[in-house]
Amino acid sequence: MDYILEIMPALLDGALMTLKVFIFTLLGSIPLGIIIAFALQTNFKPLTFLINIYIWLMRGTPLLLQLIFVFYGLPLIGVVFERYDAALFAFILNYAAYFAEIFRGGIQSIPEGQYEAAKVLRLTSFQTVTRIILPQVVKVVLPSIGNEVINLVKDTSLIYVLGLGDLLRAGKIAMSRDVSLLPLVLVGIIYLLLTAVLTLASKKLEKHYQYYK
Repeated sequence: MDYILEIMPALLDGALMTLKVFIFTLLGSIPLGIIIAFALQTNFKPLTFLINIYIWLMRGTPLLLQLIFVFYGLPLIGVVFERYDAALFAFILNYAAYFAEIFRGGIQSIPEGQYEAAKVLRLTSFQTVTRIILPQVVKVVLPSIGNEVINLVKDTSLIYVLGLGDLLRAGKIAMSRDVSLLPLVLVGIIYLLLTAVLTLASKKLEKHYQYYK
């Protein structure tokens, strides 16, 4: 127990970094994903072509490679990020592509009659999207969003490659220093607690949106 109390502050500091990357990635990637999803519904072919290339690149290459490219590759062309900023930039671009595909599927599931009804009611495009389309889309995509959110918690462990002191890095340092597996066991427990909380929150949100049935 004394050993656990000794290493716990370092693990909690690492968990704080993990949560920061997690929260700010969600705050950036979900709105961006929604915008991209609606942009894909336009008839402007050059725009949809570029967006599809972006989504293909983000989904077709490993997030680890993207992190390395942003931090170590972009400086070769004069684009330099701090470690934390590079991590957020790569994570937001990556997860926005996944969220865009999820929301695109949700948007396409909405019957055309909903749009026609909005025109009859003389709603603006913004009102149609925010009052009619998005509430229904959110209800449809919530399970998929929940899965991606849980994946994001685990993917944050990849920021170790940039030298950031996240939860996994803190555990590995303690393990190497003390020649003990206990730090990694504690890391696993903290990840399990985080995913358990997020799973419960996701279920509650899904239940809340059942009134759209």
